[in-house]
Amino acid sequence: MALTDIAIKNSKPRLKPHKIFDGYGMFLLVNPNGSRYWRLKFRFGGKEKLLALGVYPEIGLRAARERRDAARALLVDGKDPVAERKAQKRRTKVRAANTFETTAYEYIGKQAANRWTVRHAENWQRTFQVRIFPALGHRPIADIDAPELLSVLRKVEDCGAHDLARRLLQRCGLVFRYGVATGRCTRDPAADLRGSLTPHVSRRMPAIPIKEFPALLAKIDAYHGDPVTRLALQFLALTFVRVGELVGAHKDEIDLTNAKWLIPATRMKTRHEHVVPLAPQAIAVLQELNALNSNSHFLFPGRSNPAKHVSANTLLHALYLLGYRGRMSCHGFRTLASTVINEKTDFNPDAVERQLDHRERNAVRRAYNRAEYWAERVEMMQWWADHLDQLRGGNVIPARFGKTV
Repeated sequence: MALTDIAIKNSKPRLKPHKIFDGYGMFLLVNPNGSRYWRLKFRFGGKEKLLALGVYPEIGLRAARERRDAARALLVDGKDPVAERKAQKRRTKVRAANTFETTAYEYIGKQAANRWTVRHAENWQRTFQVRIFPALGHRPIADIDAPELLSVLRKVEDCGAHDLARRLLQRCGLVFRYGVATGRCTRDPAADLRGSLTPHVSRRMPAIPIKEFPALLAKIDAYHGDPVTRLALQFLALTFVRVGELVGAHKDEIDLTNAKWLIPATRMKTRHEHVVPLAPQAIAVLQELNALNSNSHFLFPGRSNPAKHVSANTLLHALYLLGYRGRMSCHGFRTLASTVINEKTDFNPDAVERQLDHRERNAVRRAYNRAEYWAERVEMMQWWADHLDQLRGGNVIPARFGKTV
């Protein structure tokens, strides 16, 4: 006879385990200590096997029968319910181990080892740790859907960080696609969110008018804050590299003998090695800096921790203190240098672009144009340093390439 709930409740433990059968091979195993376990007895491949269906009363009679019927359906399909149970546990374990966080870290690690700069990899990690991992990091990457991802990105938008939200969407998409490629998930839900975030509004990095450049140089020279910050701004004006490439500069990148600064490809935005000619004015800044900094391998160490370099935000904040909030950015030095050199000199525009580390977009032209314009760039950087001295009120004769200012 089939079991009933009343029969199960009235069953008493015995000195030895005993079985109460329900039907189709399912029975309730009653132990002497009173514990009760649902079991299914079946034959597969000529062998008798047992499948655990759960513990009573957590699993009631009705639920146990549903599990039994599901197992019998597998038998009809020629599948072993025990083997299928083990396979499902393995899949669940793998799914739990392949979280969004572990997948993201693996993706970042592979990119950092082959393509990215250390600074770029650290930026990815930091933004994920703050914005994404608290909500999605522990979740199996295969279980995350588009609405769940959108709700996380909406919180970033609600803080007014619209550009960051769009950038995070793009980065999450790359992690999901890596998850698809490595078998961790089957699709990229970020692709379903195109057009769902606030549109990006392109904004140019602010730069002051050229006529205000002399006043800015004078204010930097008279800056009364941290001297390392002042020297960093002076060096930035002289070399007009990207601010990330400047603040992360190492002492061993400087070759004073040959008056050049070799920035390795790992620290460059373009992932190509870049060499900056150093005029005597730039070398003078380095010499003053060296007198202040002897305990760090960074050219521009942090004020509180010499083991870390100064932050780009520190330089930007210094510009704010000098009265240029919203009017001048660290990138603005590149804008000013490019504008002045192109307008006031006869230097080859390709040499100017090469000094700015702007790579040729035309693949054919890039392949044949191997010239680095080194000699011209050395002369150009000397002209630029002399021109900055002129703007400060010094009496420096421009190089021969200089037009009449």
